[in-house]
Amino acid sequence: MLTVLAWLCSSMLFSVNGGKLPEAEMEIDVLHRPFLCHRKTKYGDMLLVHHELYFENGTMLYTSRTDGDRHAMWFTLGIMEVLKGWDKGLQDMCSGEKRKLVVPPALAYGKEGKGKIPPESTLTFVVELLNIKNGPRSHESFQEMDLNDDWRLSMQEVSVYLRKEFERHGYPPNDTLHENMVKDIFNKEDANKDGFISSREFTYKHDEL
Repeated sequence: MLTVLAWLCSSMLFSVNGGKLPEAEMEIDVLHRPFLCHRKTKYGDMLLVHHELYFENGTMLYTSRTDGDRHAMWFTLGIMEVLKGWDKGLQDMCSGEKRKLVVPPALAYGKEGKGKIPPESTLTFVVELLNIKNGPRSHESFQEMDLNDDWRLSMQEVSVYLRKEFERHGYPPNDTLHENMVKDIFNKEDANKDGFISSREFTYKHDEL
């Protein structure tokens, strides 16, 4: 399911004409980058990070190194598991890299706020990436999408699944956007270009995903 949701989130960055949808702007500063970078983060990867959280006035609210259980946090990038600002700001990042993200309310906790964070708060995060792992591909999610149990996914089956996911996450229906998302998925996943995504093509990762 994680990879399918990563499809959704990455594809939703593009509008029906191929251009990016307008987003709230955020500031991304690289505080440290290692000399050697063997791999950069992408949607669907699992990341291990330490982070600090500051209010706009510079007051620290939280640091994972001394607060809570003092453990670094694992999460999957690009599936709305964390703030939108993190999904956007931690792409193309190297293990050992540290970034400062200045995240506007629209990409953080918005009009509602959360806990000690007031509504409409601009937040600053200092995030250090400790490790990157491949995110899992789920055999169960393939079976859920494979409506006729023929061990391959048609464009129609993927389209039906995406519509359900849109509804589940509260996004309005958009037939043209769905069609473009399906085309993008098949361009990346249909390795032999036969018009179907086989269970093998779904299971084995490609570098661009």
